[in-house]
Amino acid sequence: MAERVIPLVDQRIAALRPAVPQGPAGIPSGWLADTLGRPLRDLRISVTDRCNFRCAYCMPKEVFDKDYPYLPHSALLSFEEITRLARSFVAHGVRKIRLTGGEPLLRKHLENLVGMLAQLRMPDGTAPDLTLTTNGSLLARKAQALRDAGLNRLTVSLDSLQDAVFRHMNDVDFPVAEVLAGIDAAQAAGFARIKVNMVVKRGTNDHEIVPMARHFRGTGVTLRFIEYMDVGATNGWRMDEVLPCADVIERLQAHLPLVPLPEQAPGETARRWGYADATGRHDPALGEVGVIGSVTQAFCGDCNRARLSMEGSLYLCLFATQGWDLRSLLRGGATDADIAAAIAGIWNGRGDRYSELRSSLPADTGQGARRVEMSYIGG
Repeated sequence: MAERVIPLVDQRIAALRPAVPQGPAGIPSGWLADTLGRPLRDLRISVTDRCNFRCAYCMPKEVFDKDYPYLPHSALLSFEEITRLARSFVAHGVRKIRLTGGEPLLRKHLENLVGMLAQLRMPDGTAPDLTLTTNGSLLARKAQALRDAGLNRLTVSLDSLQDAVFRHMNDVDFPVAEVLAGIDAAQAAGFARIKVNMVVKRGTNDHEIVPMARHFRGTGVTLRFIEYMDVGATNGWRMDEVLPCADVIERLQAHLPLVPLPEQAPGETARRWGYADATGRHDPALGEVGVIGSVTQAFCGDCNRARLSMEGSLYLCLFATQGWDLRSLLRGGATDADIAAAIAGIWNGRGDRYSELRSSLPADTGQGARRVEMSYIGG
């Protein structure tokens, strides 16, 4: 167990070391491009480092135990600070804001933050797409408040429909029925666009690919299968536990005919497939599935996502080893123009494309800089 424990304090200090670069001064134009020409369009905001599940691929119990040093509340960005930063990101061209965790619904009164972010406007006067990813454990009691506050969409993480498998994977004996009840409550609250994400781990839950598809087919819920990823340093990742997305589609096709669908927006992570009718055409009433293959089908080329941790460090890649400290600007008297220039400078210098380079990188011996944990910046 000791070999897998992360020196968390060191990780957070390392995240603050890089000097925040300054971009061009002036009013943001609504367009920022990195060194590879990729625009900034998507901001993922982690609101807490806590979660009530202990999924082995994210927050394994042997590391995130009762003695784990979570951040004190005073270290977290306040809702006002989050909104101030988000306003600057939106001015730079962000069109979608996703709230994540940990488990974001553990953050008290999260609907108040949703209401504040819902008031933001892009340069063209329209509101950004506001969405949230949750494990669904608290969704039944929070869905209506979130919808009333202005949340547009929901993504629910659900790795199994079999109760025994689900309890094993969340490792806190939480029943799958309560997550399904949360999805039902979200639909009743008026959420028309709900996605369910299933992390597929070979030998653990890959036998449920087809049952999951059958369950959500025709319900209005979009199911997405995600390859088990080598994020952070605590999930014991092994390539032989990855089931390639091509294999997922092959398994589905054997039971449920599919047709490929076009990309909906630049930078979209999922490859979309629609359920076909008897004529072989996509039937919208049956819905669709998606596959996210960051291991076998890298999508770095048009990645337009930035990630803000709960204490204000900005990361430019899910596999990053360092972040930039924006909280010190917020709490150090920086103006909005200063913050906008800092964001521009950081994004303009971005060149991250870990997934494309993964196969050519030297083997990870654990001696180099540690990648940030997925639970720290969201998925």
